[in-house]
Amino acid sequence: MGELRAILPYFKPYGKAFRWGLFLVLLANIFQVAGPFLIKLAIDGLQGPDVDRIRIASFAATLVLFAILGGLARYGMRELLNGMSRRIECDLRNDFFRHLLSLDATFYSRTRTGDLMSRATNDTLAVRMAVGPAIMYTVNTAASFVFTLALMIWISPRLTFYAMIPMLALPPIVIVFGRIIHNRFEEIQKQFASLSTFVQDNLTGVRIVRAYTQEREQEQQFRAHNEHYRTRNMDLALTAGAFHPLLVTLAGFALVFVTWLGALEVIAGTISIGDYVAFGLYVALLVWPMISLGWVVNLYQRGAASMGRLNKILSTKASVAIPEQPRSLLSAKGKIEFRDVSFVYPDTERTILDHVSFIADPGDTIAIVGPTGSGKSTLIALLARLYDPTRGTVLFDEIPLTELDPSEVKEKIGMVPQDIFLFSDTIARNISLGSDHDLPKTVHDGTGDITYATKMAQLHEQITEFPNGYETLLGERGINLSGGQKQRATLARALARDPLILVLDDALSAVDTHTEMRILDDLQETMSGRTSFIISHRVSAVMRADKILVLDEGVVVESGTHAELIATGGTYTGLLRRQLLEEDLEAAVVSMASA
Repeated sequence: MGELRAILPYFKPYGKAFRWGLFLVLLANIFQVAGPFLIKLAIDGLQGPDVDRIRIASFAATLVLFAILGGLARYGMRELLNGMSRRIECDLRNDFFRHLLSLDATFYSRTRTGDLMSRATNDTLAVRMAVGPAIMYTVNTAASFVFTLALMIWISPRLTFYAMIPMLALPPIVIVFGRIIHNRFEEIQKQFASLSTFVQDNLTGVRIVRAYTQEREQEQQFRAHNEHYRTRNMDLALTAGAFHPLLVTLAGFALVFVTWLGALEVIAGTISIGDYVAFGLYVALLVWPMISLGWVVNLYQRGAASMGRLNKILSTKASVAIPEQPRSLLSAKGKIEFRDVSFVYPDTERTILDHVSFIADPGDTIAIVGPTGSGKSTLIALLARLYDPTRGTVLFDEIPLTELDPSEVKEKIGMVPQDIFLFSDTIARNISLGSDHDLPKTVHDGTGDITYATKMAQLHEQITEFPNGYETLLGERGINLSGGQKQRATLARALARDPLILVLDDALSAVDTHTEMRILDDLQETMSGRTSFIISHRVSAVMRADKILVLDEGVVVESGTHAELIATGGTYTGLLRRQLLEEDLEAAVVSMASA
């Protein structure tokens, strides 16, 4: 239950609505407990000498009036308190999503997307039920219990004592069942996260599932996940199902005591018939608070379990910290330096980069080549500050990246990542992401123009052939584009930002060599004056770089221009020979196929 304390600050903007809602809860209960008292007066009044139809009608009219006023008060309390809980849920979900955006690659490498989705949906809903309906019914239950008990004591303290005997079993029952509900609901949420992750993986990779004819196998696995989810929900339902009848049984015992002993007191003349009837009605009114108590405990335990899951994420700090007083890059030039940088991925012992040092002066084009797994993409990840080095320093214009705001650094970089991602939105919005230009222009008016960017990426003509041009809506992850078109779209997105530093991380691997050379030729003008980094398995893509770094198992084994590296006859030369051999083999296969 202590986990729910984290939600208290969210009440502050809605303090006025909360206070008025609680006032209406009290008012509604006053009108409710007044009903049996009016019935008592009416019954006792029937025995008086001055009873007439007008007096009986006045009692009836007062009962109707109180019922209407009580109904209006209950409507108001639900409108205010439940409405407040909806707003708190919205605020909590916004903060949760904002916090997710602030976390870095280390967090996402060890956290499942489906788990985060279940927390953002199911868990925030459970918290809303705890801070809205649960609070409303807690106050309602407490007020109803206090007001009703006070009137019961006023009518007959002895009857009240016997009626409350069964209630002594309430505290242990609530504690035991509350603990069971909390644990079982937490298991339900964990299983729902696993189910969500499985569904997301299968829908994202549906083409692979079908290509390998795994529909039946995936269906069986989904059935197993779903069955586990159903089983856990049934366990909770059984617990809740036993909880409520147990509380009603206690109330039933109380009614038995009141019916028998109250009748004896009427016979003895200790209380009137009106008191006897009103007392019975008040005991009946206590049944709902007891049932409500079980439901409220259920909601609180669910909300506490869910808030605990949310708190685990909200308390997670990004390993890439933002300095309290970051230095500015207002007059950035684009000089990048790696100074004795080493990197080991979190939770592993493998060294990905080992004592890497180099300088990229403003306007330089730095190429990075090497075999798969040599650390090329990791080097770029450190440049974009997705991670911080385990050892050494990365500097931007002589300033360590750790002294800069990560957001400001990323604004200076146009990144074309190896892993392509496009949103389910229009082509125009995908390309203009992160730039100031939302709509394509018909003429070139600067490197920030997304039309100009798509022309540089050799994509403009293909976009104009689509039925809706730049307004063509892409499917999930750009499924209606080819691999080469996706890469060129991400390249255009980077160029449209007009970045100070351009990073191409194996960005043209899905296009043919001829298209790659055309794109690189067109990029020469764009890359002029920018610091550029090109990662490629193709030596032909890096030949014109000002400096080529050759990585092997995280170590810079060679560096220099294309001519200098060829002259040494080392690792770079071996990569070039291997590529030429592969191209010769491909050409031979094509020639044989066409013969």
